[in-house]
Amino acid sequence: MSVRVLTFSFIFSLYLSFEVVSPHINQTNSKMQEAGIVPDVIDVAPTKVVQVTYPNGLEVNQGNELTPTQVKNQPTVHWDAEENALYTLLMTDPDASEQFREVRHWLVVNIPGNKVSEGQSVVDYVGSGPPLGSGKHRYIFLVFKQPNEIKTSLYISKKTRTGRTSTKARDLIKEYNLGNPVAGNFYLAEYDDYVPILHAGFTN
Repeated sequence: MSVRVLTFSFIFSLYLSFEVVSPHINQTNSKMQEAGIVPDVIDVAPTKVVQVTYPNGLEVNQGNELTPTQVKNQPTVHWDAEENALYTLLMTDPDASEQFREVRHWLVVNIPGNKVSEGQSVVDYVGSGPPLGSGKHRYIFLVFKQPNEIKTSLYISKKTRTGRTSTKARDLIKEYNLGNPVAGNFYLAEYDDYVPILHAGFTN
C-alpha cells in the first residue's frame, strides 16, 4: 500500500471520528446558547454533557421538559472525569423572581473524579419548585474542575430555604476560582401539584 493511500486512510478516519463526536459536543454548546444560559448564568458554555438520571429512569436532555413530581428525588450524575482531579457540581435555577435571583438547588464540592457520593455536600439536593404562574424555569447542572481542594464548613440541608436564594453561579465561580464549566445539562419545569408539598417541607 502506498504512502498516499495510508495518509488518505488516516485522514479519513480522523474525519469520521470528528463527525461522530462533534455534533454531540456542539449540541451541548448550542442548546445552552439558545436557552440563554449564556450569558444569563455563565460566560462560556461547556462542550461536554453531564448525564443526569432520576430514580424513575427519566433523563435530563438539553432542555427537555420534566415535572417537579418527576424530579423530586436526587438523581445520579455522571461525566467524563480526569483521574485524580476534584470537581464541583452545581444545580441552579436562574428564573426565580428578581427578589430571589438564582435559587441554588444542589452543590457538591471536592468530588473525586465523578463519584458524587464521595464529595462534600454543601447544599443538599432539592428538586424543582417553581411558583404557580411563573412559567417554565431552567434547571441547570454545571460541572467544574477544581484547581485545588475547597475548604468550606457551609452546609444547607434539604429542609432549609435560607442560603439557597439570592445566589449567583458567577459568585460561586469567583469565590472558588472554578473557571468555565467542563460539562453541563439542563431541563425545564413549571408548577405542578407537588410544589406546595416541597415548600411545606422547609423549616426556614
